[in-house]
Amino acid sequence: MPELPLTAPRTPIRPVFGAIIAVTLSACGTLPDLTRIEPSDGAPPHVVDVSRIPDAVPRVEPFSKYGNPASYLVGYQRYYVLSDNAGYVERGVASWYGTKFHGRRTSSGEPYDMYAMTAAHKTLPLPTYAQVTNLRNGRMVVVKINDRGPFKDNRLIDLSYAAAIKLGITAEGTGLVEVRALDPATHQVQRKAAPGLAAHPGGPSLYLQIGAFSSAENAERLRTRLGTVAHANVRIVRAEIEQRTVYRVRIGPIAGVDEADRMSRELALLGLDDSRIVID
Repeated sequence: MPELPLTAPRTPIRPVFGAIIAVTLSACGTLPDLTRIEPSDGAPPHVVDVSRIPDAVPRVEPFSKYGNPASYLVGYQRYYVLSDNAGYVERGVASWYGTKFHGRRTSSGEPYDMYAMTAAHKTLPLPTYAQVTNLRNGRMVVVKINDRGPFKDNRLIDLSYAAAIKLGITAEGTGLVEVRALDPATHQVQRKAAPGLAAHPGGPSLYLQIGAFSSAENAERLRTRLGTVAHANVRIVRAEIEQRTVYRVRIGPIAGVDEADRMSRELALLGLDDSRIVID
């Protein structure tokens, strides 16, 4: 079922299902190779003192000619690259990548350095400088987004190993973050808690959003259907978007990202394959 866009001019990205793209789901870089199975990713064998690694420093530079096609295809999914990053702020799940891609060419043409403060994103123009905040512990970093990915369902950004260490997400493998694009010409890093973080000392809550409707009746119909298959709280959240009332159907709060991934897979088997993680 279609999901109403939450912000304009963002292009909705539907999750991709199917074993045929399994080897590309965690891959970043230019053209994922579907013909071979890569070794698993991970951290370097030695301890890294990330306190000595400075954040990326935003600077004005042209967009990459190589890394910014109007759209590109991974598996069966087409992604549409944003024309600019002005005003971009989004919350979601961050993952990270390390030794498997260290030294390889990124989508912008630069070599990937897991010790640099960089990241991958599916649709932001390359490069984009962004402030990333861990919504669980309040840690913040500034990264240069110079790569494409992550191509796994319900992932917003893939951080370099160094950035992930600084944010404190390597142990669990993922983290709940806010990504805020910075204007290199006028940027001011927001060195304070992200909105809503102070009100939730343990961090914000995680939900699976299954659909959004202009009709309360349609939302209630889906909520009733979910109530028979989901062993979790199903709720309808009313919101006003551009002077329109929207009824969002959500499951949660959910204990963690792994549980959300499991529920998302189960819902896809039932034909409800538009679920996505949201953070409140």
